[in-house]
Amino acid sequence: MTDKPKILQVCAVDFSVRTLLIPLIKKSMENNYEVHTVCTDTGGFKELESQGFTMFDINIDRKIKLTSNVKSIIQLYKLMRKEKYDIVHVHTPIASLLARIAAKLARVPTIIYTAHGFYFHEEMPQKKYRFYYTIEKNAAKFLTDYLLLQSKEDYNLAVANNFLRNDRIIHLSNGVEIWKKFNPQLISEEQSLRLKKELNLLDNSFVFTFVGRLVEEKGIFELMTAFTDIKEKYPEAELVIIGETIESERDQEAKIRLIEMLKYPGVKHLGFRTDIPELLHISNVFVLPSHREGLPRSIIEAMAMEKAIIATNIRGCREEVFPGENGILVEKANVEDLCMAMEKLVSNRHLAKSYGVKSRQLVEELFDEEKVLNKQIDLFDFITMKKLN
Repeated sequence: MTDKPKILQVCAVDFSVRTLLIPLIKKSMENNYEVHTVCTDTGGFKELESQGFTMFDINIDRKIKLTSNVKSIIQLYKLMRKEKYDIVHVHTPIASLLARIAAKLARVPTIIYTAHGFYFHEEMPQKKYRFYYTIEKNAAKFLTDYLLLQSKEDYNLAVANNFLRNDRIIHLSNGVEIWKKFNPQLISEEQSLRLKKELNLLDNSFVFTFVGRLVEEKGIFELMTAFTDIKEKYPEAELVIIGETIESERDQEAKIRLIEMLKYPGVKHLGFRTDIPELLHISNVFVLPSHREGLPRSIIEAMAMEKAIIATNIRGCREEVFPGENGILVEKANVEDLCMAMEKLVSNRHLAKSYGVKSRQLVEELFDEEKVLNKQIDLFDFITMKKLN
């Protein structure tokens, strides 16, 4: 038995725990909270449990599938009733909806939803937009006590449209560990030389780097197409791709086409890597031509490593990239626009370097992970102290 306040963190799969939640879970535990995490185990539970995390495996589909969704709600409800959590904190679109329904039925005292990016977005067809907008708004209004938004645009939209009482809507932002991990001062010359040798990079190589899921909505096809043009004009250009194709990707034809494109001259596909700071350090420009984002962490990581950024002019990305200061915004799915931005920087290393310096300044001001974590811990403290009083 424990007298510590209990928090349940919920997301769809263990990959999201590794990429989104580990710092918050650790910070919560350090601040005297008992934290449990529930998601689908896709092979990552052993590693997470070795770090001292309490994990519960419940299958949560990432699509609307009535039978499967109802089963998930029932299992979540049973867990919540048994463990009697003080706070249920939910993440990712479908998991957050199912878990909030279960938490409401289980009479959990406080339900928090962090929207890492509303599923609806400006590029959707109107009917589809209204459908998901209505779900998000009603779920916020009837199933949520506190709504945390990473994107400032999402925050403004939620406030303007009365998703919840204004004092229950919080702009959270996003951040990374910019001092002990994503810090160029920590990378030695020896580490850089070793990586350059591993990747067969020459002294005059100009490296574009992409980090993310290798799926169509990340703009990977536009990036590959633009890079082939750049490589013809600038033989010193290289493209480092960090990430893997997803086994469950629905468009298998697109996946096969992508696998062939990853063999293009100058493309170095590294798969999943744990040495992201070191790989960013030997890069010149970070590129994320995504079609949809919340507030992308990968851009913040690259900014922390003093990189110039090329990204699409969409929600989230335009909150991190300031044209003419730390990078270039391009139009979504526009190969010509992307190619022009890449050429502008590969042909002007001094400009790319100056953008990178500004990126580091901006990240220290706006995207320090410690500030983001403290904002959430302060909320947990307020909720649990209010409960105790």
